[in-house]
Amino acid sequence: MSAVTDQDQNQQHDHTERADHAGDAGRGDERPEGVAPGEPVDPADPVDRVAGVVPEEDAVNGEEPEGSDVPEKRANARHARVESNDDTAGRTDSESAWDDGLIARRVTEESAAQHVAVVETRPPSPQAMTQLVYDGPLRSRLDALRELVGLSRTRLDSRTLAQAGRVLDEAAARRRLSGQHTVVAIAGATGSGKSQLFNALAGVTISETGVRRPTTAAPIVCSWSDGAANLIDRLGVPGRLRRRPVQSPQAEAQLRGLVLVDLPDHDSAAVQHREQVDRVLALVDAVIWVVDPEKYADAMLHERYLRPMAGHAEVMFIVLNQIDRLPGEAAEQVLDDLRRLLDEDGIALGEYGEPGATVLALSALTGDGVGELREVLGQFVAERGAAARRISADVDGAAWRLRPVYATGRRTGLSEEARDEFAARLADAVGATAAGEAAERAWLRNANRACGTPWLRLWRWYEDRGEPATGRLPLRSQADEEATARQRVEQAVRTLADRASTGLPAPWAQAVREAAVRGSQGLPEALDELAARAGLPPGRPPRPGWWPAAVLAQASMTILQVVGGLWLLGQIIGFMAPNLGVPVLLMVAGIIGGPLVEWSCRMAARGPARRYGVEAERRLRAAAAGCGRARVLDPVASELLRYREVREQYGRVVGVGAEAR
Repeated sequence: MSAVTDQDQNQQHDHTERADHAGDAGRGDERPEGVAPGEPVDPADPVDRVAGVVPEEDAVNGEEPEGSDVPEKRANARHARVESNDDTAGRTDSESAWDDGLIARRVTEESAAQHVAVVETRPPSPQAMTQLVYDGPLRSRLDALRELVGLSRTRLDSRTLAQAGRVLDEAAARRRLSGQHTVVAIAGATGSGKSQLFNALAGVTISETGVRRPTTAAPIVCSWSDGAANLIDRLGVPGRLRRRPVQSPQAEAQLRGLVLVDLPDHDSAAVQHREQVDRVLALVDAVIWVVDPEKYADAMLHERYLRPMAGHAEVMFIVLNQIDRLPGEAAEQVLDDLRRLLDEDGIALGEYGEPGATVLALSALTGDGVGELREVLGQFVAERGAAARRISADVDGAAWRLRPVYATGRRTGLSEEARDEFAARLADAVGATAAGEAAERAWLRNANRACGTPWLRLWRWYEDRGEPATGRLPLRSQADEEATARQRVEQAVRTLADRASTGLPAPWAQAVREAAVRGSQGLPEALDELAARAGLPPGRPPRPGWWPAAVLAQASMTILQVVGGLWLLGQIIGFMAPNLGVPVLLMVAGIIGGPLVEWSCRMAARGPARRYGVEAERRLRAAAAGCGRARVLDPVASELLRYREVREQYGRVVGVGAEAR
């Protein structure tokens, strides 16, 4: 504390007399920021600047109680400040009382006398706001979550991604604000004594307490240091509900950086009160849950708040208040039962040095245990890590809720076996096997025509003159065959989609099926066109090198038959001398040799014909597989690859390097 001059002491004595006359706390010669010496101060200023002045009553309850002496107190305080302007105008900045523009509180007559007796003075020291800095792992997780949301926007609906988007928005908003302050909310049920605990931590009556319920109608903020205005603005707390305690330097240093918020009752009968609780709880860095011996097991508290917030255990304090009402060892028994309930809620307890929620027992009325809470809270604030832990817990919660749409614990993907089976089904649909067999028969038929006896060739020509020259059978000319082929294609696509979507979360499985269906549109027609192009080439099949020799041999056999026949004919008509042995031998050789050459050529043609048919079938299968790959497999594989990417991003969000299984 700084020394006080005689003149200041006289002023304070006058102020004390005015305060006693008004029935409330007196004022020192402190002035609000931005108000020049000698300028009157508006008592309705939304941010009261001077210790001991009662703020507007509606700052707490939304209305001014009947019989209130607030106007009289404000008038006396304003009169006191106006009279002291002449004395304070000549002071230097170093001699003016410390005032950050947030001092306003409600005090009793006894505490007012104590505060007026010695006024703490210090020079104004504006502080540059230091933004919050996230560590490397948390930044990586936020970046991964942002990438995950971006990759999923076209596959997941906005409601599914809403919470992840809110986490990213809140993380970005909190990062732009002060990293030297920790915003802690005090929440509790009606009659739990949270406002009384709020006042006990502040060291002065700030939040209204009483038997009327609900007492606290709007959040009230108390800040222990400068630079927290933007944080409080983010909470939506107006200036008339912002307070600043006057405490000893030791108490102030212990909680420096703390921004304490007193919330309305979470079980209030007023809906708007509960809505404000939910809104502020989503914005603060930590929360102190105040429970009492009667409602510590309340189902609403555990099911609506504690259980859903189990992942935020490291930024939670569970305080059992009003232990002065419990006789003997009852307090320890209730505290043990509270720990049991918290364990059932899934809340990790920070016992034995482990991270988790802090559980304490105290009495805000008698002050028993408040010092321990103040010490623990001071250490918690001094670490400057609550905001980052809160964001990390929010990311964990968002990732856990998104798990059903990103990870199912089953192996996913499209195996090579499924791909080959799909290609085989398409090949069957276009008749690749039949086309290969037709190509083989065509090659054999052409070999027989080239190497057969002239008489047999003449007969076959007569029979086959109505068939196409290529000998290729039309593959899909009839309507029933086309319908059957279309059904085979559709069945192949459905089977592939089912196999590809097996093990995928519902949204991604649906995306895979839709991709397969889109690709199957027009696939039968495309396969027909490919079958026509990739089937047998026009004209006759290519001839092997041994065909000319076979043709020459067959021609020789025919010549032998002709020569032998003419020789016999000449002998019959007497043109030649009778000699049956030679012409008969020539004819027999030609007659037997012709079919023998044909049979030999047919045996030799089987291998080339088979290869020709297999090559034709392979070309058609490859064409069908290529068409199916371009239209169905590639879109399906693209969806599976996209899912693999988002699954890897999800693994980074949950903090593991491997894929989320």
